[in-house]
Amino acid sequence: MPMAGSPALSREQKIAALAALDESQVRGCTLCRLCEQRTQTVFGEGDPEARLFFIGEGPGETEDRTGRPFVGRAGELLTKMIAGMGLARHQVYIANIVKCRPPGNRVPSPDEIASCTPYLERQLEIIRPQVIVTLGLPATRHMLQVTSSMGRLRGNWHEWRGIKLMPTFHPSYILRVDSRETKALVWSDLKQVMVELGLPIPQRNAEGKSPTP
Repeated sequence: MPMAGSPALSREQKIAALAALDESQVRGCTLCRLCEQRTQTVFGEGDPEARLFFIGEGPGETEDRTGRPFVGRAGELLTKMIAGMGLARHQVYIANIVKCRPPGNRVPSPDEIASCTPYLERQLEIIRPQVIVTLGLPATRHMLQVTSSMGRLRGNWHEWRGIKLMPTFHPSYILRVDSRETKALVWSDLKQVMVELGLPIPQRNAEGKSPTP
């Protein structure tokens, strides 16, 4: 359902609503089997009034231990990607489609996603970002309800409940492939997001490389 019918919240109301969602529903959630092995839930973090909302797949080992999203190696790269856009982590919002770590960092199952994503949808309803960036295929397929490949989806604008959505590769994939071509594709995706948000495009450095690693 679109979010247009519900009134926008003030910053203080958004902070309170997100805290209530985390404390009263997410932290003690036992709706799926992922709760059985978690250390703690990973709710999400960032600016409650963020114009840009990143969505990943699920917490990893470091995230499960710290309770924060994207703080391992992939998280370090995401932070650099955000910096390459001229932003800082505290200026965006970062969350995952599931709030608990899947064992062995496997892809969340359809029933786990179905149980958990109402929390993500509520976060999006509260924050109301201008742009969503999905990181990787599981998050992209869920948000768009499609089965297409990342090659077909990334680089093109889509929409989720009236919010523009840009899919791109997950930072862990970028680290795994570690190719100039993949990094250039991601930078191309992020530049489209920057244009949509009215952010200045950084100039390439003296070696002709993009600002993202």
